[in-house]
Amino acid sequence: SISSLFCSGSRSSKTFKPKKNIPEGSHQYELLKHAEATLGSGNLRMAVMLPEGEDLNEWVAVNTVDFFNQINMLYGTITDFCTEESCPVMSAGPKYEYHWADGTNIKKPIKCSAPKYIDYLMTWVQDQLDDETLFPSKIGVPFPKNFMSVAKTILKRLFRVYAHIYHQHFDPVIQLQEEAHLNTSFKHFIFFVQEFNLIDRRELAPLQELIEKLTSKDR
Repeated sequence: SISSLFCSGSRSSKTFKPKKNIPEGSHQYELLKHAEATLGSGNLRMAVMLPEGEDLNEWVAVNTVDFFNQINMLYGTITDFCTEESCPVMSAGPKYEYHWADGTNIKKPIKCSAPKYIDYLMTWVQDQLDDETLFPSKIGVPFPKNFMSVAKTILKRLFRVYAHIYHQHFDPVIQLQEEAHLNTSFKHFIFFVQEFNLIDRRELAPLQELIEKLTSKDR
């Protein structure tokens, strides 16, 4: 399964931020286990579909936490290569540059280095995931009305970390033999956001060619 892929090898278990755990025994934990089991079948299109009788918000929540953990770990493997010197701006190739704003602490977008940007981004995502009013972990606690729009923002921002890794740090990924992990994780992510239409096509532009390559085999 993908989870064992990500946990194997001491090198790839280096996490950038604390891992977000879904409590064992909870319904969300069962959903996560279901997701891992279907991923093991190798059919990603099937694996991302909403399981019968399940709540869409809960399915999106469980998978968003899982993607946060995966990206966290993938970025953790290349943090030594992503420095203020190597990446003075947060970019995904020459055409795409990202400036950070979270709408609360930093309202006006600021230009910052990639490591700083990714630190802001992952801390912000972590804060959302830890907010019980947004991501309720207890059974029967309803998701807020704005849940989907928050989830879409989280996924849009997590995509930028993949885009930065692919554009600026693919060589070390290959050297560290993390390429298969990265591709599998990204492909799963793309199938998921495509299935539920969670990220605007324009946002995906920095990796459009790769997306077409990874998804064309599975049409």
